[in-house]
Amino acid sequence: MHSAAGGTGSLAVQLARPMGAGRVIATASSAEKREAALRFGADVAVDPDPEGLGDRLREANDGRGVDVVIDMAGGPGFDASLRALDPFGRIVVCGIASKEQNEIRTGHLLRHSRSVVGFWLFHCLDDPERRFRAPLRDLFERAVRGEVTVQVGGRWPLAEAAAAHEALVARRTTGKLVLDVG
Repeated sequence: MHSAAGGTGSLAVQLARPMGAGRVIATASSAEKREAALRFGADVAVDPDPEGLGDRLREANDGRGVDVVIDMAGGPGFDASLRALDPFGRIVVCGIASKEQNEIRTGHLLRHSRSVVGFWLFHCLDDPERRFRAPLRDLFERAVRGEVTVQVGGRWPLAEAAAAHEALVARRTTGKLVLDVG
């Protein structure tokens, strides 16, 4: 799970094991954020620097490739993660924070039995009864039972939304940011 200390990443780490993951490997950009990822339930947390990332992911997985990567950054980290997949492994792309588009070589996917899946939340809203309500209800029920918690990394007055966004882009935040409209 990349960006495991962020708002989406922290929820994904908490949900991974209940959804069937055997070993949860997190990446986060600082030692403090890697500690947070461990508190959220990751078994191991590693540096996301693309240089050597594939080796770190395999090492964290007892020398084997990984089965699933959830990537919100794209760029060189995506390429390293793709190479770190085990046969039949997959990457779920749900963001491109790096703003770098990746080229996917279909021959590579074929030769290594790997797959790449894109996820865009707004498609769930096209048919909310079928695609959105049941998963959201499940998430809320897990929250009520204390199985997942939303990590609020900061509260900002609405008038300071630009500053909140700058902090998010600069990766100075952990968890979700809340804009206070009151």
